[in-house]
Amino acid sequence: MCRWAAWIGTPIFLEKLISEPEHSLIDQSRNALSCKVAINADGVGVAWYGDRPEPGLYKNVHPAWSDPNLLQLARQVRAPLFLAHVRASTGSATSYNNCHPFTLDKWSFMHNGMVGGFDQLRKRLEHGIDDALYLKRRGATDSEVLFLTAMGFGLAQAPIAAMAKAVQTVERHSRDVGVTPHMRFTGCWSDGETLYAARYASDDFAPSLFYHRSEAGTLVVSEPLEKNRSDWIEVPPNSVLTVSHTSLSVTPFIEGAREDNSPRVDDLIDA
Repeated sequence: MCRWAAWIGTPIFLEKLISEPEHSLIDQSRNALSCKVAINADGVGVAWYGDRPEPGLYKNVHPAWSDPNLLQLARQVRAPLFLAHVRASTGSATSYNNCHPFTLDKWSFMHNGMVGGFDQLRKRLEHGIDDALYLKRRGATDSEVLFLTAMGFGLAQAPIAAMAKAVQTVERHSRDVGVTPHMRFTGCWSDGETLYAARYASDDFAPSLFYHRSEAGTLVVSEPLEKNRSDWIEVPPNSVLTVSHTSLSVTPFIEGAREDNSPRVDDLIDA
């Protein structure tokens, strides 16, 4: 039920994602269209890349529509790469440390989805995080576990393969405890040079993912920033979108995963 938007291209002001579009991220925080629950009021966060290799980061536990600091930031901060997220919790507390995006070194990550049986699995999954990386764990979400697990699998060296392995590993543990849906994942991550976004589910209901490419750059979103979706391209289930300043590709995410039956958007249950 979370909503997110990302940009890579010529530098723009954050308000181009957050507040200006007809169906901006602030609008989506109280009126999401591509999931059953329309309200995403459990926090907001933005990561951006400027003159330094590591991303800037802003988070707040207030709803995006009632955060005046966010509007001020959106009007002043200009960057060539943004990750922005509004959160709807499926169980973990509304707190600063549970807000997306999550960052580590030059990497940033945000997520829309869920892990079946995470409450039963949390201890087991956290034990699987590399000791040095576990010291960086600040919150209690399944999303942060996926990010740190992927970092431990070598995200810096193999950004797609490491994330796919993390998703498969966590899904396998969910299958062990038998709680469905085992995995719903639409994630976005970046090192400041390239933007990656993947769409995957263990059932037929992969959370939505779209992109829009122009001469200025590429928008990647959980749902379009306009209510007219005709100019937006939907990423197929079990696919990963890779976008740089000069190229874009869509390739398989997890080899051998089910790819039958495209999801019905009106039936999506995201987290």
